[in-house]
Amino acid sequence: MLCERCKKNDANVHLTQIVNSVKSQLNLCEKCAKEMGGFDLPVDIDFSSPFTFQNILSGIMDYINQPLKQEDNISLTCNNCGTNYGEFKNKGLVGCSECYTNLNNTLMSVIKRVQGNVEHVGKIPKRAGKSIIEVRKINNLKEELKNAIEKEEYEKAAELRDIIKGFGKEKGEEV
Repeated sequence: MLCERCKKNDANVHLTQIVNSVKSQLNLCEKCAKEMGGFDLPVDIDFSSPFTFQNILSGIMDYINQPLKQEDNISLTCNNCGTNYGEFKNKGLVGCSECYTNLNNTLMSVIKRVQGNVEHVGKIPKRAGKSIIEVRKINNLKEELKNAIEKEEYEKAAELRDIIKGFGKEKGEEV
């Protein structure tokens, strides 16, 4: 949506005013909104947003890890690269792949809350992704097999076992 004033930039400030049940809207770019100023608003608009990804992530981490004391947070350090919890909190980035193992409890709870899951569920490359898809299918089938055994559904468990073995025979190996 273009700015209604300059008709050049994208509108990222959207003002709605309701007076005597009559609604009026104004969509402006940040530049035009600053130039116009003088909005009759209960608070001043600060366009230099403090809501960076790192700040949001840091806030979520603080909320999740409230029981941890500040000293405990600093002592959480990656054995491989030396990145500590405080650095991750400030930058929003880990130092190496080992950080996920060394800072596992802290990172995984944050990632799960931010992204909804800790396992990649996005697109997979067609050529290289076949093995990944098969491994996921086998893991899901093994989980179903485990649940079927726990529920004492042995016929279903036998079917799942045969399907899992079928994957191994296709490759010439045992799963």
